[in-house]
Amino acid sequence: MPDRVRRPTAPDGLVVVDKPAGCTSHDVVARMRRLAGTRKVGHAGTLDPMATGVLVLGIGRATRLLTYVVGADKEYVATIRLGASTTTDDAEGELVTSGDASVVTRADIDREVALLTGSILQVPSSVSAIKIDGQRAYARVRAGEDVELAARPVTVSEFAVGDVRSVDAGDRGTPALDVDVRVVCSSGTYVRALARDLGVRLGVGGHLTALRRTRVGGYPLAMARTLDELEAWPQDVPLDVLPLADAARATFPVRELTVAEAAALSFGKRIEAGPPTLSEPIAALSPAGELVALLETSGEQARPVLVFAPA
Repeated sequence: MPDRVRRPTAPDGLVVVDKPAGCTSHDVVARMRRLAGTRKVGHAGTLDPMATGVLVLGIGRATRLLTYVVGADKEYVATIRLGASTTTDDAEGELVTSGDASVVTRADIDREVALLTGSILQVPSSVSAIKIDGQRAYARVRAGEDVELAARPVTVSEFAVGDVRSVDAGDRGTPALDVDVRVVCSSGTYVRALARDLGVRLGVGGHLTALRRTRVGGYPLAMARTLDELEAWPQDVPLDVLPLADAARATFPVRELTVAEAAALSFGKRIEAGPPTLSEPIAALSPAGELVALLETSGEQARPVLVFAPA
């Protein structure tokens, strides 16, 4: 049912949502537009409908931060079923091949997982959101096209194996194993492709049966709220968000500005470069603690790449 009272517009900031299973990231954005009282809402990194967990949303000017949040590393917990491969590399697809996973040992799994850790070349799932000539790969697959994507470099910094247990695969084929894993990886890594490739390397097939994103960059699951919690927010009160400055602190190195530096940056001017940092851009905060700009070093000067403070 539509809201009887339009919510006041939320302030600029981020909202970390614990996405439920069964809805798309776009569905969550649509609900957040209503809850935040504005159409200026975006998300940082799609989660499949089957997946749950951290989905970072930007409201108002915070949408300009999402480009950088998208590129942050991510952490997942997942369950891989060995013994069957599917058309989508997850449980929502149709069975393609099956193999007897009862012959696979824990040592076999650990050996092949180690080979899928570090800097690797990964072929994304054919039903990914990657665009081919302007159209999403999954849309082409649904239209009946054969889609082959090129391998791309990704980094899997952690691929830890937890519980391994025998399961009845039912209509998914021969005896199967469920493998609980924890994955920390670079942006652009597909966990279901890791499931597929592990199954291929073990010769029995593999696909993902559960996926939960537990962190995106500096935004852990502990910061997330469910949609039900957000829906319960009072109708006449602006939605609570993570302010721009706090959102920036979770993603970028921080530089504290003088009053003069803050004023200069608010007009798009360059300022003197500060001490070197491990990464850029740098979040430049005013003496009052507000996000003024994102900076990049250019020689002996720092230039604003995004200005947030009004001139």
